[in-house]
Amino acid sequence: MANEVSVKTSRENVKIRPYEHRTKYYEAGPQGVIHHSYYMNWLENARMDLMTQLGLGNKQMEVMEIMSPELSVSIDFRSATHFDETVMIETKLLDYDGHEMEIAYRIYDKATGEDRAVARSKHCFVNNSGVPISLKRVYPELDTKFFEFN
Repeated sequence: MANEVSVKTSRENVKIRPYEHRTKYYEAGPQGVIHHSYYMNWLENARMDLMTQLGLGNKQMEVMEIMSPELSVSIDFRSATHFDETVMIETKLLDYDGHEMEIAYRIYDKATGEDRAVARSKHCFVNNSGVPISLKRVYPELDTKFFEFN
């Protein structure tokens, strides 16, 4: 049913785990350094993993007719990522007001812990027609759960 929401019951029940990505050959340039454009894909994958962990994965969002397009993104690169490395991406919900959310990311090397980049992205909520929606009005029970992680 489109209006049913299934989310975790409390913050204590959810320990957000980092998203893990093993770099691919096609992501690297001639020197084996990952091209900066692939970081955007990693952020999107990490954000969707975060949403799944919060109890609102892609399938559930489709059923509920909710989309969350990106409004802005910024990435500060700290060190080069190379082919055949594993990076971890920590995500944190920084801000949420029912209409928009902002997520922070820390990308680091799994083996060394060295920071590769830090980033932020801002998203709004729209229905399938692209019309902005307020989760406070449309899904108040979901709105409440977002504040548990904010």
